[in-house]
Amino acid sequence: MTVKEITDLVETLAPPAFAEDFDNTGLLVGRPDTPVRGVLITLDCLEAVVEEAIAKDCNLILSFHPIIFQGLKRLTGATYVERVVARALEKGIAIYSMHTALDNVPGGVNSALCEALGIENPQILIPKKGMIRKLVTYVPHQDREALLNALFQAGAGSLGHYSHCSFRSPGEGSFLPGEAANPAIGQRGTLQKEPEDQLHLTFTADREKAVLQALFTHHPYEEVAYELTTLNNAYNHLGMGMVGTLPEAVAPTAFLQQLKDVLGTPCIRHSALPETPVRRIAVLGGSGAFAIGPAKAAGADVLVTGDVKYHQFFQGEDRLLIADVGHYETEQFTKKCLYDYLSEKIPNFAISLSETKTNPVNYF
Repeated sequence: MTVKEITDLVETLAPPAFAEDFDNTGLLVGRPDTPVRGVLITLDCLEAVVEEAIAKDCNLILSFHPIIFQGLKRLTGATYVERVVARALEKGIAIYSMHTALDNVPGGVNSALCEALGIENPQILIPKKGMIRKLVTYVPHQDREALLNALFQAGAGSLGHYSHCSFRSPGEGSFLPGEAANPAIGQRGTLQKEPEDQLHLTFTADREKAVLQALFTHHPYEEVAYELTTLNNAYNHLGMGMVGTLPEAVAPTAFLQQLKDVLGTPCIRHSALPETPVRRIAVLGGSGAFAIGPAKAAGADVLVTGDVKYHQFFQGEDRLLIADVGHYETEQFTKKCLYDYLSEKIPNFAISLSETKTNPVNYF
């Protein structure tokens, strides 16, 4: 398999269209047409990880965090980022990152954290906006069903647990084919009035290319009239963080001890302990202090995240127990999530979990 064939599988789980605008996801080092001998999955791509890939004969590294984030101006080996990129290029190793694309999807970072903590019925905590596209087009009555079926196959009309969703209204279209036109209906130089249906379909942003290709391929007209808009609707099946419930309420200290045991951290920074048991738990892997407000709005008793600053702990306001368990600790299950997914998709391929410790934070 090539780099592109394997990363296409990753993008089925975490489409790049779902990544945040500030992010740098995708193939960062290497060529997409390179045949892959083995895949190494890691949270961070450090120099030691590249050396591990060399030792294991893996020429594709799937790294959750992007090694190139703000761009490179030189490759002199002055920084660890430059050394990683230079060494990977020297050894023909490709590096791919999915980062916030995997943060935002069910089955990704936060789903893995919920599973590890025994959180049941998790739902998206902060639904993502701008991820729904709306297509409006016009088609002759007799071609409506064929076009709709092609659009449905491409992913249009599918949102959440529903598919084949559309709205249609009848009307009359008109057009005047020019001398150079090759009209499917009507004649050059003659005004044509045609009974048409106006079709409305919505779909997620990752399906845009496939839907437009289906539209242009299966629409009978030489020139296809269509409108494509981005909706500001929040999409409840996609976004940052998750919130769910424990099987039963537990004392706050008991839950904090569970966090220490499951996440393998020696200490937890937290806000004031509530006096009542906790059950509804919000999680956001990585730096998640921006989820404090949404967690309170969702009725969570606890927010489990990392990288919380001093003044942000006050925002719990005795309504939310904020547990800063560490950035790495909240994302550590991501590697296994990717490993399990790819192992199911390509069971006979050489896929390895990195054994290199990449957590830059140490405890004394």
